[in-house]
Amino acid sequence: MNTEIIDLFCGAGGLTHGLEQAGLNVILGIDNEETCRFAYEANNSSIFLNSDITEISASEVDRYFSDKAIRILVGCAPCQPFSNYSNRYRKDGHKDNKWSLLSYFERLVTQIQPEIVSLENVPSLRNEEIFKNFIKSLAKMGYHTTWKIVNCLDYGIPQTRSRLVLLASKLGPIKLLPPTHTPENYCTVKTAIGHLPPLKDGEVDKIDPLHQSCKLSPINKKRIRQSLPGGTWRDWDEALQLKCHKKSTGKTFPSVYGRMEWDKPSPTITTQFFGYGNGRFGHPEQNRALSLREGAIIQSFPDDYKFIDPNRPLSKRQIATQIGNAVPVILGEVIGKSILQHLNRGNDDGAFRREN
Repeated sequence: MNTEIIDLFCGAGGLTHGLEQAGLNVILGIDNEETCRFAYEANNSSIFLNSDITEISASEVDRYFSDKAIRILVGCAPCQPFSNYSNRYRKDGHKDNKWSLLSYFERLVTQIQPEIVSLENVPSLRNEEIFKNFIKSLAKMGYHTTWKIVNCLDYGIPQTRSRLVLLASKLGPIKLLPPTHTPENYCTVKTAIGHLPPLKDGEVDKIDPLHQSCKLSPINKKRIRQSLPGGTWRDWDEALQLKCHKKSTGKTFPSVYGRMEWDKPSPTITTQFFGYGNGRFGHPEQNRALSLREGAIIQSFPDDYKFIDPNRPLSKRQIATQIGNAVPVILGEVIGKSILQHLNRGNDDGAFRREN
């Protein structure tokens, strides 16, 4: 069965890599951030197209598909407009240019009419009219649609991360594979990164340049030495506490400047995970924040996934943004296997054939 996938908003390739690991054929990744090209193409078999989804035409996208291939459109529109943080501080989210990205995704689906569609995003998207309208639109176009809020821990991803995953097919009912893990065997920080060589703050591993951590200021070195795994800044001497911590508003952020725990999953990896003061991103026992490689592994990228382009060096912040924004690779693989199971069942019944 000839299947071809185009990954919209592909970033550094987390979703694409998972789909390829599942055995699917991703032919193209599209993203408006050119700095993602190296990581995307260095680790995947598909090609990268630097283009803006708001400007690209359906015909430009559709021409990459082969005749009689089962066409699959997948994507994870940047989630900032739908995040709890963004919703908390916006007065009118519809003024955010990114707010309408799901509409552009819908436009491409409507005009291309691929056989299968998959969307991954933040859970709070389910409450937005733009998502509800997308579901209605899919139904009108004849798609069998299902969506659920996924706990990434349930699929072996070593972090507390909830995502909305949608699957839709014109070929028949489709659903996500059932969870593979339970709280009794969730993957932990130690399982994920315990094998990596130790680092000091500001140090770069001699073998793996992505295994590097940020230099800490003298006062943050004192703070992390007094930070306990799973603890808070309240464990510090009072002289080390920030003024904001002593205010009533600051008391509601106990995880800032926190350490992870070896025997528990990681908190959600954000684009700021490389900074000790940005959350509970302190290493469980070494006096530093997570390295870029550790963040990538917790996002379930393979240990050897390449992010550093020798011909175009990126900053730590740029690489961390690629890692934090990515769809966890394992979740991409689960989505891919779910699509394959759906196709194989229909193929066995002789039901899934695309005729031009």
